[in-house]
Parts: sequence; structure tokens; C-alpha cells
Amino acid sequence: MPVAVYDTYVRRKDGTVMHFDILVPATLTNLATIHGYGHAYLHTKGQEGQPLTAEECRLCHLEQATPLVQADLDRQGYHIIEMSGCQ
Repeated sequence: MPVAVYDTYVRRKDGTVMHFDILVPATLTNLATIHGYGHAYLHTKGQEGQPLTAEECRLCHLEQATPLVQADLDRQGYHIIEMSGCQ
């Protein structure tokens, strides 16, 4: 299954930057839904309320879903890949 990778940068409450990718089915193009997934992830990291818009979250590329990504898509609709500053 092809997935869209949204390259996302968010300034944390302490001023540092989180970089993560939001992976969604390639057929999903509704940015409000994709941003909602990003906000749900930020909530798990104690970063709720931080801005996440098209400026911070952009379509980067398409790729094939791995079994792990596919399992998350089936379970919750998205998958997050933590790049940096997410701890």
C-alpha cells in the first residue's frame, strides 16, 4: 500500500524543535485530518497546544508501507516516525 510521508517540524514548549514524519494512506489528502493525527501524537509527548499547520507539516514523498506501518494504519489511521527532538 502506498503511503504519503508528511515531514513535520514543531517547536516544543521548551523552545527546541521536534522533527517527525506522519505517514498516512496516499489516498488521504485532508490536511485537517493529517494535522489532527499530528496533534494526537504531540499530546502523547506532552506537547499539546503547539502549532501544527501546513508551514510545519508538508507532504514530502510517497513510499510503500512496511508491515509495521500497515498495522498502525489499520489500527489508528496513521504512523509516526520520530526523527529528532521527540524524546
